[in-house]
Amino acid sequence: MYAQIYSGCGTKVIASASTVEAEVRKEQPNGGNVGAAQLIGKLIAERAKTQGVSEVAFDRSGFNYHGRVKALADAAREGGLKF
Repeated sequence: MYAQIYSGCGTKVIASASTVEAEVRKEQPNGGNVGAAQLIGKLIAERAKTQGVSEVAFDRSGFNYHGRVKALADAAREGGLKF
């Protein structure tokens, strides 16, 4: 699972988080569950805030808003991102 935040024009990645990162793998060896999605949501919110981003648009790429997608979004909101 991964999340990315792009600039307004869509040409630059401002922040990203993924379950393939070594530090995430240590905490969540199985990257395809709700726990991993929550961790990615927290990480992307932290990384966005360090870059000065607090408001984003959430594109779920056609996936239904439940399960892992919902967990990621809820964790990012709890981390301070506004959708």
